[in-house]
Amino acid sequence: MKTATLPSDQHIGNLLIGGVVLIMLPYTTLTMVFDYPDILRQDPGIVLTRFHEGGSTLVGLWWLFAISGLPLLRAYVLIGQRLEGLDSAIRWATALGIISAVVQIVGLLRWPFVVPVLAAQYVNATDPATRQVVAIVFSAVHQYGGVVLGEHMGQLLTIIYTVLLSRALERLGLFPHWVSYLGYGASGIYLLAQAELFATVIPGFPNWELAGLLGSTLWLVWLLVVGIQFRRMD
Repeated sequence: MKTATLPSDQHIGNLLIGGVVLIMLPYTTLTMVFDYPDILRQDPGIVLTRFHEGGSTLVGLWWLFAISGLPLLRAYVLIGQRLEGLDSAIRWATALGIISAVVQIVGLLRWPFVVPVLAAQYVNATDPATRQVVAIVFSAVHQYGGVVLGEHMGQLLTIIYTVLLSRALERLGLFPHWVSYLGYGASGIYLLAQAELFATVIPGFPNWELAGLLGSTLWLVWLLVVGIQFRRMD
């Protein structure tokens, strides 16, 4: 009877580090060429026009951004396999991590496969009524695919995963405790960004504009640190 082989710590570390790098490359490019993420809350007409002007290059960037999460998805699975025998909460955390990655990828894929069609229809429309209809359709797709799936469900589950994994790593003593504390801190700030999502449907809802950027950046730093720590274990 064969004994299951645990995944290599170095391989897990490489996936985490590579995943962070792959996310940052298209993300940084989108901030420069598409004013991301600020443009997400702009008027639909502005977003669709800017997107159409970006052409196939912008479509490709969004596709790359969407699939850049695949290495992290694989890393979540391998971390689960590596640690589930040591901590009972890891299996639950892994399931949430996988779901979070999948819904964020699905949400982002609206940009290369749905928005280009709407952008072309909006720009090429010959009457205001057609443009208004296209803008309404875009708003619905954008709110559901972006706010509901990517930003609410995806980020919320990511936060829970981060807290559960940080807690498990702290209990197991595999890494220095400050690594877990960084995970807790990033999660707390990232959670505050959820208020901005409620502000999209509740005018005047109090929120901290920097929470999303700061929380996501710290979360990526935490992933990078966890990846480095896994590499050191091998």
